[in-house]
Amino acid sequence: MTAKPEHYDVIVKPLITEKSTMTSESGGVVFEVAIDSSKPQIKQAVEELFGVKVKAVNTTITKGKQKRFRGQLGRRKDVKKAYVTLEEGNTIDVTTGL
Repeated sequence: MTAKPEHYDVIVKPLITEKSTMTSESGGVVFEVAIDSSKPQIKQAVEELFGVKVKAVNTTITKGKQKRFRGQLGRRKDVKKAYVTLEEGNTIDVTTGL
């Protein structure tokens, strides 16, 4: 299996937060993904980029908040997160990168 260039467009970056660290203890990893990506695309991208078997993919879209920046009204972008559950015995070290 070789990683295709479009797999790098699907997965934007790994998310390292308190909640994602707790998820990693039970064999899961959290990624920020492209807003238009689907669950099968995310599963295929993770399997081919990291060489692991994916058990399940759950996604969530967080709507961007309206914020002020130097007095100007602006809006943060919408973010799609993928909670990827790995098969037993598979791990991904997100600190090393791709």
